[in-house]
Amino acid sequence: MEEYINDALNSGFIRPSTSPAGAGFFFVGKKDGGLRPCIDYRGLNRITVKNRYPLPLMTMAFELLQGAAIFTKLALRNAYHLVRIREGDEWKTAFNTPKGHYEYQVMPFGLVKAPAVFQAPINDVLREMLDKFVYVYLDDILIFSRCYQEHVQLVRSLLSQLLRNDLFVKLEKS
Repeated sequence: MEEYINDALNSGFIRPSTSPAGAGFFFVGKKDGGLRPCIDYRGLNRITVKNRYPLPLMTMAFELLQGAAIFTKLALRNAYHLVRIREGDEWKTAFNTPKGHYEYQVMPFGLVKAPAVFQAPINDVLREMLDKFVYVYLDDILIFSRCYQEHVQLVRSLLSQLLRNDLFVKLEKS
């Protein structure tokens, strides 16, 4: 836990908090042996006005992929942490650990609006490619095409677009 807190503090993802709120904090094991931080935001989520931005439907993905023969799956690195919490609202994300009281400055997992808030800017960055040769679901990107030569060109185009927008791929999950 101490390593996670120190890394998050050093990267600017979190900061010490004086918030009167504070959600519970714990870790859950991941398949790769690492630990995933979990924060119990159920109380905050109950009183949050829900965002109606639609997430993509899987049925739409199946329609788009008809005729495609080559696929590349990419996962964005620290994707949610690219979205800044609105200044003044950081206190709402406060959480308690045995090492102290902290709050997020970037989007944490577990907030009810996080998926929709994240999906919108990713769709904006990839708007020209969406539903033509790219399907995006949150931080996962699927590139699809009919032939290898076309596919190489499309992957390069998408990677260039991500780079221009300071978005990076997590190679170990792609």
